[in-house]
Amino acid sequence: MPLSAKSVLGWVNAYLGFLYPEVCQLCRENRATPSEGFVCEKCRAKVKYIEPPFCERCGLPFEGAITVAFECRNCRDQELHFASARSAVIARDEVLEVIHHYKYHRALWFEPFLASFLIARARPELTRDKWDLIVPIPLYPAKQREREFNQAERLGARLSAATGIPLEAGVVRRVVPTRTQTQLSRVERVANMRRAFAMAKGRRLSGERIILLDDVLTTGATTSACARELRAGGAGLVCVWTVARGT
Repeated sequence: MPLSAKSVLGWVNAYLGFLYPEVCQLCRENRATPSEGFVCEKCRAKVKYIEPPFCERCGLPFEGAITVAFECRNCRDQELHFASARSAVIARDEVLEVIHHYKYHRALWFEPFLASFLIARARPELTRDKWDLIVPIPLYPAKQREREFNQAERLGARLSAATGIPLEAGVVRRVVPTRTQTQLSRVERVANMRRAFAMAKGRRLSGERIILLDDVLTTGATTSACARELRAGGAGLVCVWTVARGT
């Protein structure tokens, strides 16, 4: 008799629990299960969701009593090719530590933790309108072989399962091995991303409404460059969702 998805998940969690003690991988003090991404409630409670007010274009949060729609200076000073960008949480402390280990040390057990915030905030917004595709930001092939996975694709698959919006990873390719954006200025980031992406060979879009998915958004240079190629390739509206937003 074939096992149900629930049974399979139970066996997977039991196997992970055998390999890794059910203890929070951040504080190393409290109990945390595989389904929680090995992050306890105390550490999870430190994560700060992004709440209004925030920039209508890029989602950058602001403090204070701003009650009208506005665009931040970063958006006014550059040409962005996505219609809007939204993120679930602020990229700081625990979130940055988790993302770093997830991406660069293959700490895949953190994935449910990151995906839970993305789904909690993105699903209610995305189900209000009709969206055709979720497209993850691609990695350069050599980097993906080195890392063995694309974090945007994996997180996008979880959001796709939660919303019913199809995920398509092969729409756009990364064709230039760009430098890491971490230590670059805003101007350097834009220059670094120039011509970094291209539509997949023979792929044309016909006005599809697309959610571009990544783990972190800072200046928007990467997502904007990718959105530009999607728009040039025939996409209609392109919006961005990320787990975290740099401030």
